[in-house]
Amino acid sequence: MAKITTRLTDKEIKSAKPKDKEYCLFDGGGLRLRVKPSGSKHWLFNYYRPNSKKRANLTLGKYPDLSLALARKQALEAKELIAQDIDPQEDKKRKQQEHKTLHQHTFFNVSKEWFAIKQENVTPDYAVDIWRSLELHIFPNLSTTPVKDITAPLVIESLKPIEAKGSLETVKRLTQRLNEIMNFATNCGFVNANPLTGIKAAFKKPQKENMASIKPEGLPELMNAIANANIKRTTRCLIEWQLHTMTRPFEAAATRWSEIDLSQRIWTIPAKRMKKKREHRIPLTDQTVALLEVMKPISQHREFVFPSDRDPLKPYNSQTANMALRRMGFEKRLVSHGFRSLASTTLNEQGFDSDLIEASLAHVDGNQVRSAYNRTDYFERRIPMMVWWSEHIMKASLGSLSITGSKQLNVI
Repeated sequence: MAKITTRLTDKEIKSAKPKDKEYCLFDGGGLRLRVKPSGSKHWLFNYYRPNSKKRANLTLGKYPDLSLALARKQALEAKELIAQDIDPQEDKKRKQQEHKTLHQHTFFNVSKEWFAIKQENVTPDYAVDIWRSLELHIFPNLSTTPVKDITAPLVIESLKPIEAKGSLETVKRLTQRLNEIMNFATNCGFVNANPLTGIKAAFKKPQKENMASIKPEGLPELMNAIANANIKRTTRCLIEWQLHTMTRPFEAAATRWSEIDLSQRIWTIPAKRMKKKREHRIPLTDQTVALLEVMKPISQHREFVFPSDRDPLKPYNSQTANMALRRMGFEKRLVSHGFRSLASTTLNEQGFDSDLIEASLAHVDGNQVRSAYNRTDYFERRIPMMVWWSEHIMKASLGSLSITGSKQLNVI
């Protein structure tokens, strides 16, 4: 004869006291209340798995958060699933995963996870540029969209207005970043495949434009403009420092005193600050040392050689030199990054070894095999070339007043 279970009452449940060991109160039909020694009470539904026919417990919730009536309702729903050969535990996991995908794996949250890794592999300025582009152009429309719902048509619709404005380079960068994010989502198992592969084909291609630069014969005009410009002394020093050292704007603007070895006349930029993530050593010439001497009273007690005016604990903005060049009349003719092209063209015309020039520009050999084996930076051989370049700049300053030649023009 089957055992008859008396149904539980709220009074019985409330009066159930904890014991040395946990025990259960039975409501019948597989529903039971587990009472732990701590006094907490949890609803369980005990059942046979549809496939394996093994016993299992489905956790329903904690009493009194889950009342007796609701616990019975959930137990009944579990029985209905079993009748359809659906395991209640598996069904619960599936629903939890769907909820997690919907609320946790939104495009914004996945982008944050991707960016946490990405920013470790790029320069700080570039990391800011990446995140800012997403904030401006992507998140307003897609931040709350689950990554599983991201589709090519949806993204194309978001980017078309940017293309219509003619910002084709921005569209190109965004499609690259979106693909990286969705590849990350795929690798993490948030989506089965990246739906944005090949999305760039939906947009016009931007015409490749080199950084605006002047020809070698325009150097005297540049030096004259720098000498007579109404700009701050720190800005002038930064411009000349970048010109002499052939560095990128963000590398020059964030120069730290700790990177400078005046006794050995070497500026060593750590790998984490370089575009290609390789340490870069630069020989210091008489002119670059003179620039540092000018900056010593201004910033030697600070971290950065060129500290920001608004916040001296931060470096100069990498775009400061560009703004100054525009005011000097070089808009669309020259940007500070173009100093590198100016130096490269001049040095190549003078017959200097191309390997030395490329090493001075911190370029990585496009030949991956050669790059892997050729780790030298030609430092000693670059010294005479850098000295020649600095002296060439000074000669171009003849009749002007360069920072490095401001005390005695016989340096020129």
